[in-house]
Amino acid sequence: MKETIYRELASKLNALPQGFPPTEDGSELRLLEYLFTSEEALLTSQLKPDLENMKDLLTRIGRDRKETLPILKDLSKRGLIRFGRGENGSGFALEPFVVGFYEAQASTLTAELAELFENYYQQAFKHLLDREPKPHRIIPVHETIENNIEVQPYESVTNIVDRAKSYAVQDCICRKQKALIGDPCGHPMEVCLIMSPIENSLSNQDGMRTITRDETLEILKECSEAGLVHSVSNTQEGNYYICNCCTCSCGFLRGMADLGIANVMARSAFVVHVDESLCIACGACMDACSFNALTLEETIVVNEQRCVGCGVCVHTCPTEALKLMRRPEDEIKPIPKTHQDWGAERLSQK
Repeated sequence: MKETIYRELASKLNALPQGFPPTEDGSELRLLEYLFTSEEALLTSQLKPDLENMKDLLTRIGRDRKETLPILKDLSKRGLIRFGRGENGSGFALEPFVVGFYEAQASTLTAELAELFENYYQQAFKHLLDREPKPHRIIPVHETIENNIEVQPYESVTNIVDRAKSYAVQDCICRKQKALIGDPCGHPMEVCLIMSPIENSLSNQDGMRTITRDETLEILKECSEAGLVHSVSNTQEGNYYICNCCTCSCGFLRGMADLGIANVMARSAFVVHVDESLCIACGACMDACSFNALTLEETIVVNEQRCVGCGVCVHTCPTEALKLMRRPEDEIKPIPKTHQDWGAERLSQK
C-alpha cells in the first residue's frame, strides 16, 4: 500500500511538463519517501497542476478542512507544493521535481538526500534532459555583446534584473549536492539569484539572503569572472531566477559529460566572434569555454554549433578580440512566451 502511494505521486509528477521519469530500481520512489510521509504523498498526489482554491479542493477529494489545511501549509512551507493566488482565490497546486521542489531543499539538503538524488540523476536525467524545449536557457553576460546589436528584453541579463523589485541569493543546490557526495567543485556557492516583481516579498525566506539590485549585478559579474554560465527559465516572461552554472556540478550542464547529451540547455541568440586582427592566439579563452567551442589555429576558431553564446570566454581575452554577435534569425530557436506555452510545447513532444 505504501509503495503504491509513492508510485501514484511519481506518476503524477511524471505527467507534468518537467517530467519525473521512472527508474528500474525505484530510485524515484526512495527520493519521494525521504521527502514526503505516506500521508503527505497521498494528499500531494491528489493536487492538480494548476492552483485550486481550498473549498474546491476539499470538495473534490472529500477531506476535512481542519485536518487537511495544516498538512498543506507545512508542505508549502517546505517547498514541496505550490501555494499562490489563482483566478478563484488562494490555493495549492502540484509542484514539479525540477525545476521545482528539489531546489527548495537547498537550505536543508543532507548527505542522504544528496546521495538519493545522485542515484536518480544517473539513471533518469538523460530522459529528462533529452526533451524539448529545454527547461533552461543560456543568457549572455551583457557586456560581452557587440554594441548596437539588437537585444530583446528576455535576452539581456540586466533587463531581466531590472524587471524585478525584490532580490535574494541562496546557495547553489547543485554544488552543495556534489560536495555532500564527496565531489566538490570549488566554484562559488552562494550564487543562485531569486527575484520578484513585488517589493519586499523575499524577506524572511528560509535559506535566502535578501540583497539589492546592485548586489545582484555584482554577483553576476563575479560569477562570469569565475567562469560560470548564466541561465534562466526557457521562456520570454516570468524569468524570476538566474542560475550560475558549471559543467562540474550543475544538474543540467554536467549532463554533457556525465550523460553524453550535447545540448542540455537552449543556447542564447548570440555566438562569439573573433577579430583576427586583435587575436594573439594565447588560448586563454579556450580554457574558459565549458563547451569545447574554441580551437587554436593561427588564431582562435569558433565552432558555431558548439558555441552557446554565454560570453564567458570574452572576459578572458587580454586584447578584447572576442565579442558576441547575434546569430542569423533562421538559426535562433523561438522561445516560448510563457510557462504555460512552454509546458504545452513540452507535453506535445513527450
